[in-house]
Order: sequence, then C-alpha cells, then structure tokens
Amino acid sequence: MAKLISFDIDGTMEFGDPPGIVTVEMVRTARDLGYIVGSCSDRTVSNQQRLWAEHSVPVSFTVLKHQLDGVKAQFEAEEYYHIGDTELDEYYSGKAGFLFLPADASAPLVLGINPPS
Repeated sequence: MAKLISFDIDGTMEFGDPPGIVTVEMVRTARDLGYIVGSCSDRTVSNQQRLWAEHSVPVSFTVLKHQLDGVKAQFEAEEYYHIGDTELDEYYSGKAGFLFLPADASAPLVLGINPPS
C-alpha cells in the first residue's frame, strides 16, 4: 500500500514565500518512489494547483490546511505524513491523524526522498 505526503507551501517548498527546504526534485522523487503527493496550505486551492502546474509536478490533491482530514478520507494509504513549518501545520496534521514532520533537513531523509546529489 502506498504512503501519502502532504506538503505545506510557504516556508516548506522551495517556491514558497518564504522559500523552504523541500525542492521540486524531492517531490518528484517521492512520486517516483510511489508516494501519493499533494499540498495542504493556507493558499487557495487554485493558487496551489497553479504553482504545481508551473513546476510541472502532477499532484493528487490540493486542499486548505484545515481540510487535511478530507485527504485521509479520500486516499487509503499505509502512512500519512504532512511536512510543514508552523504550529498550525502540526496542529492540523495531528488532528487529521497525519504524522507531522518539520520542514527541515531531516524530513526528506526520514521519508527517503532526498534526490541523489
């Protein structure tokens, strides 16, 4: 069964405002490894979709932060992760039953999604 990763955008993704540590290449690597990937952000759904399209990364979901529980209901997975940089990320991921990983150098390592250098 697949694992699922939800990425916050601002402060988490390299194209966020502010930029974060997670690169587009790491998200592609996760997809290649079979992870279900998408985003959960304070940004509007249409803005999230536009950002992913601009970076040519197909994602399985884009939701507002408080709707992370709907992602779990929609996708059956072995494990659910949310990578984010704020206490709100941690709060909503825990409320939805996701494992929270802070957006720092350890998150991609934990998930095995660091692309080769």
